[in-house]
Amino acid sequence: MGKAFVIEAGFISLHTILKVWKSGIPIEISEVVMKGVRDSRNRLEELIGSNADPVYGVNTGFGSLCDQVISDRDLERLQYNLVRSHACGTGIPVSEELTRLVMILKILSLSKGNSAVRPETLVFLVELYNRRLTPVIPRFGSLGASGDLAPLAHLTLLLIGEGKIWQNDQPVEALTVLQQNGLKPCGLMTKEGLALLNGTQFSLALLGSALVEARECTKVSAYVAALSMEAFDCSLDFLHPEIHKLRNQPGQIKVAAQINEILRESGLRTRSKASVQDPYSFRCVPQVHGASLDSFEYVWSVAEREANSVTDNPLLLSDGTVRSGGNFHAQPLALAADFLSIAMAEMGNISERRIYQLINGSRGLPVFLTQNPGLNSGYMIVQYSAAALVSNNKQLASPSSVDSIVTSKGQEDHVSMAANAGLRCLELVSHVAQVLAMEWMTAVRAWQYREKWSLHGPLSDWVRNYLDLIPFQEEDHIPSVQFQPALEFLRKQAALHEN
Repeated sequence: MGKAFVIEAGFISLHTILKVWKSGIPIEISEVVMKGVRDSRNRLEELIGSNADPVYGVNTGFGSLCDQVISDRDLERLQYNLVRSHACGTGIPVSEELTRLVMILKILSLSKGNSAVRPETLVFLVELYNRRLTPVIPRFGSLGASGDLAPLAHLTLLLIGEGKIWQNDQPVEALTVLQQNGLKPCGLMTKEGLALLNGTQFSLALLGSALVEARECTKVSAYVAALSMEAFDCSLDFLHPEIHKLRNQPGQIKVAAQINEILRESGLRTRSKASVQDPYSFRCVPQVHGASLDSFEYVWSVAEREANSVTDNPLLLSDGTVRSGGNFHAQPLALAADFLSIAMAEMGNISERRIYQLINGSRGLPVFLTQNPGLNSGYMIVQYSAAALVSNNKQLASPSSVDSIVTSKGQEDHVSMAANAGLRCLELVSHVAQVLAMEWMTAVRAWQYREKWSLHGPLSDWVRNYLDLIPFQEEDHIPSVQFQPALEFLRKQAALHEN
């Protein structure tokens, strides 16, 4: 395990947060940040001791029960009841890895001090994270309205010695695991239950995880499309820089320049062409991929701001007062997740169309990319399989954010559905990654029938390395066993080739 990442005051880039998450290194909180947390907690306790008026979430009920004042003797019990009653998640749990991102994001939010939790509460969360004591969180239950209440309640259960923890890929009673590790639950004091349950960290973790895979797709998509262009014998007129400068869309300009560079030494520039123009799935790659890239950049910026925000309620403000607001409403994340889903679905759509063009027997390529059609089916059904994923993506891309269901006796009368949007986005992006891998497989296979031509530039190395991993087979075989290796190959290439 590497050197610890120290959480300092101020802005932390999303790239850094995701890198820390993926690396698995431990985290620490700087003395300056911890002092701010301590000072905020002391200020809250002073307010509680001096203020006779009820303060929401401190000495009142929650949601539509906000007008119910709780006596001093019941304040601690209030926090426990809140967490237990809100642990209503259903469905297959999200992965242990994704839950660890939820934990990092919650730690970052609480470290701002505005949530006014005790320092020992924050330290306990850090200890859980560093020891890989990860709560089991069911995937459904959040409306993304008053924060991700149900998922975060399952996380918070660990602080009172309840709930379950992942151990050897199995859910185990939390108290048993904590005792095995010599940890005593830190418990919950005034306001802490709500500070932990309110917040958008579950929805944000889903979006962040989707962004990681979407970023890999954006890194390799130009290379995949470029090999398809090589195999399909495309004209490269569409890449002329002035064409894209006249449109002045940054993603389009970037994608066109990238493909131009990939194909800089390509024989496509000098070969005679049988066709003057190519289908849109080739010719409009800069426009389509570029628009998806621009969308990705926007969604990344939304997620980055959210990761540096405080989204629970009520909040301790800089003037020393505690006030209620609506930062827990995850509308920005809901819209961003839906936007990313639509943008990435289009990258999958156009990729599947290129697969189809490569197998349909055009431009001197054998039908279904086999020399013996009839006896062999070649890659006929690879395109079917890609089409199934793309069709499913069209359903997953239907926006969740346009839905709202009234809850909490009408108090929470508009909700974001950000968690549902994030869950769908995460599944959709994984499909796009697989479709791109299937296009890569198809383009490599198509290139094997271009014996008179040579590859130059980076694609030459990519294809050679891929064929070393998965040799060409002319006769029918089982393509599905190659899907995951092809996907992993592209992921490795993504790690080596930054956009």
